[in-house]
Amino acid sequence: MYDSGKIITGLIIFLVLITFPTWYNLVQGKASYVPELKIVTKEKECIEPTPYMRANHTELLTLWRESVVREGDRVYVGAGGKKYIMSLQNTCMNCHSNKTEFCDRCHNYSAVTPNCWDCHIAPKEKT
Repeated sequence: MYDSGKIITGLIIFLVLITFPTWYNLVQGKASYVPELKIVTKEKECIEPTPYMRANHTELLTLWRESVVREGDRVYVGAGGKKYIMSLQNTCMNCHSNKTEFCDRCHNYSAVTPNCWDCHIAPKEKT
């Protein structure tokens, strides 16, 4: 191979460019952007602890849907033993009332399109 030096140099440059975001974040020690979510509520805590809700809220909402629609069970007992009505609009949206500032920011950041509003009425935004 007559051009092996050029090929190896090109591969090294390619690998550096492809892995640059990872190395950049490792050097800085943090991710570059995380959306800031605004919660306007009187409640001090959610139905489950915050780390659980961040990781598993879709599974929880799916569980609620299955329980309410298929089994007729409408009461959920949270981590602290407190009972909640399983309702997206009447329980979740009481605290997370600003869909644009809360739901949409995180879903846009994660590049996901939930199907909640296919069945539920999207809340009116307060201006």
